[in-house]
Amino acid sequence: MSFFDKVFASVGIGSAAVDTKLERDSYMPGETVKGVVEIRGGKVEQQVDDIYLTLNTTYLKESDDKKYNVTAAIDRFRITSPFVIGKNERKEIPFSFQLPLDTPLSIGRSKIWVTTGLDIKNAVDPGDKDYLQVIPNQLMNAVLHAVDSLGFRLREADCEQAPRHLRGRLPFVQEFEYVPTSGPFRGRLDELELVFRPAGNGGLELLLQVDRRARGLGGLFAEAAGMDETNVRLTVTNADIPNLQQQIHSVIQRFS
Repeated sequence: MSFFDKVFASVGIGSAAVDTKLERDSYMPGETVKGVVEIRGGKVEQQVDDIYLTLNTTYLKESDDKKYNVTAAIDRFRITSPFVIGKNERKEIPFSFQLPLDTPLSIGRSKIWVTTGLDIKNAVDPGDKDYLQVIPNQLMNAVLHAVDSLGFRLREADCEQAPRHLRGRLPFVQEFEYVPTSGPFRGRLDELELVFRPAGNGGLELLLQVDRRARGLGGLFAEAAGMDETNVRLTVTNADIPNLQQQIHSVIQRFS
């Protein structure tokens, strides 16, 4: 390698390029994501110390009474040991990783994507960005269908900074905000908020916030004081699917 080739490599000119190809573009939380990373060597031979995949999303963070979007890494996966990529050489490296159970769903404004990076010493990090469609699993789908069947319409789904008492592995939760447009809770509730959290044995913990509509003078005072909201936890499994609508109805009924 000539002196000028070394200089070019150190500033990222003529460096390696990377392209990630996923086996498919939609997955459920907990499924195994498979694909290959294709690396194309540049004008010079280069040492690649790492290839890593990062699963990302954005969430709303609040600071000084202002809300703004920040990018968060859901998880990061290292897929190879160090190697040398030759001039104009092509390599394909297969990979697989489990999509974390707390990955947000691609609903509303929530977007999830995979970035691929090469760790090349003294060079610009070439990267790649691929969007992933995260779809509900059977149990999540049953919960969402049950809420719809009770007359609620999804108004918004977004990832938001989690309060400390709800914060788990990630600094945010995905919140589904519903309004009752028909059915037994129309006129009784202002809104219903729902959060999914993984539970043991493939189950889900549902965090429900039931926001009651103000009724009379006492109701107005309660609403003004923020006392019209009730937070409820409900754990469900696939065995509950046949009776999910009834279970969720009972919980909301009790606190509405």
